[in-house]
Amino acid sequence: MAAEVVPGTGKHSRAVRTAIVAVCSASLFLIAIDTTVVNLALPLIGRSLRTPVSGLQWTIAAYTITTASLMLTAGSIGDRFGRRAMFQAGLAVYTLASLGCSLAPTTGWLIAFRALQGAGGAALSPMSLGIITAAFTDTAARARAIGIWTGTFGAGMAVGPVIGGALAAFLGWRSVFWITIPPGVIAIVLARLILPQSRADRPRRLDPPGQSLVIVFLACLVYGIIEGPTEGFLSAPIMGALAAAAAALVGLVAWERRRAEPLIELRVFRSVPFTGALVITLCAFAGLGGFLFLTGLYLQDARGLDVWHAGLWLLPLACGAVAAPPLTGRVLAGRGARWPLVVGGAALATGCLALAQAPTAGLPLLAFGFVVFGAGYGAVNTVVFAAAVAGLPSAQAGVAGGISSAGRQAGQSLGVSVTGAILAVGLHGPLRNDFTDASHPAWMLNAACGLVVLMLGLVTTSPRAIRTAARAVGPASQSSAQPAPALPGDQFLLSSAWTAEDEAPALAEDEPGDGEEELDLDDTEEIERVVAEADAMDDGDPDLDDEAQTTPILLRSRRP
Repeated sequence: MAAEVVPGTGKHSRAVRTAIVAVCSASLFLIAIDTTVVNLALPLIGRSLRTPVSGLQWTIAAYTITTASLMLTAGSIGDRFGRRAMFQAGLAVYTLASLGCSLAPTTGWLIAFRALQGAGGAALSPMSLGIITAAFTDTAARARAIGIWTGTFGAGMAVGPVIGGALAAFLGWRSVFWITIPPGVIAIVLARLILPQSRADRPRRLDPPGQSLVIVFLACLVYGIIEGPTEGFLSAPIMGALAAAAAALVGLVAWERRRAEPLIELRVFRSVPFTGALVITLCAFAGLGGFLFLTGLYLQDARGLDVWHAGLWLLPLACGAVAAPPLTGRVLAGRGARWPLVVGGAALATGCLALAQAPTAGLPLLAFGFVVFGAGYGAVNTVVFAAAVAGLPSAQAGVAGGISSAGRQAGQSLGVSVTGAILAVGLHGPLRNDFTDASHPAWMLNAACGLVVLMLGLVTTSPRAIRTAARAVGPASQSSAQPAPALPGDQFLLSSAWTAEDEAPALAEDEPGDGEEELDLDDTEEIERVVAEADAMDDGDPDLDDEAQTTPILLRSRRP
């Protein structure tokens, strides 16, 4: 099947776009399976390889650190040399590393292969998101496609524990890494047959110094957090690691400010909605990482379930994660991101609070916590990915996916590290005896992450936040990009969505449709007028406010 286009339109046919979403979703499906089954197998790995809690943390963190560190560079390489080729290369490395994990003789080798697996995984999310972005030019259709794409993560969470639990119970923990090998090989072949080749006309230059500083920052920070309970947080190695992380962060900011084409575009962080989206990503996935880490240990070591039944108990979590993204995508396209973020953040916090009481309250409360947390995660994940796509030029679609996905992996790495450190500090005996008391502060911290998501959902969707987005994007639009229509009524994405002028010649010829107002980004007074009207509607009649949320504004830059 070739990635043909409809004659005379330059667009892919509906069948091809459906196939593109299916193949790209398969990559996220693999990552979801890996995320759940590895956490599920941690107790077996610990007993088989005699690995302490810190070693189990590194089994997860080695993957997430490598993935988060390399995603931005993977996005840039894909934009330069071709997203499909980079996608296939990532699948190949990921699949081979999975085989290596299944053969690892010691904890050290397992951690090394997990890091290699993360290097392959670094290309999958940004490239698949970039390919979908390029294939779906209509923003509402793109939101629905991203909803399906993120929903496959929940499907992987549903399938992974069942299959992985059964394999681990009968064949041992090494078998959980076999799950991703056959689908990985099939996905490589289908990617070659179905996915269109796309690249940026003006890709950014690679930034090796910036990339190195990102790796040093994340590695040293996570090392300090994981090894702190064992070495002592005031010991020389830990203090040195944390100092190196701080120095790397300062050096990264200084270096990126000097580059014409930086690895991380610091200017976009002037936009409250864009920055808020990244903070939401960090908090949501820190909560997810800590949630899965604690759950795997709790079900098997504290409750005494075998790995098969522990996998079945994760099904409610997966059901919530599967059900939420499609519904969230429709709400996002029609009414904006505020309520998905608020409800999703509340669900994340509620799920963690329920799990904090579950050890003494019984299994019904445990199931309730799983369902609610899964639904909250699915809702928030859909919104933040859509925000990332709208917040960067389409010419750097791979970079857009890389930034959002890097935040996801960095958040998950920090969540596992901090949660494990809190648990290790509170343990004074076997997990079966001390888990409830030792894990309670960690559950409270995860619940706080959900509350941060809720509050940022309110703050970043306000008219005042929209004003910062317009000011942050406006100057760039004059020199490098033409804005494209945002999702209808989406205050979260309004003023931070644009399409590069080399990819939008047809868009520039379109006239505003019914109910659209043309906004000149070169005219600051006009921007202030529109924001003032939004403020007035927000403070006035609720019916007018609802009407304002469903009236799209077409952002354009008028050039002489």
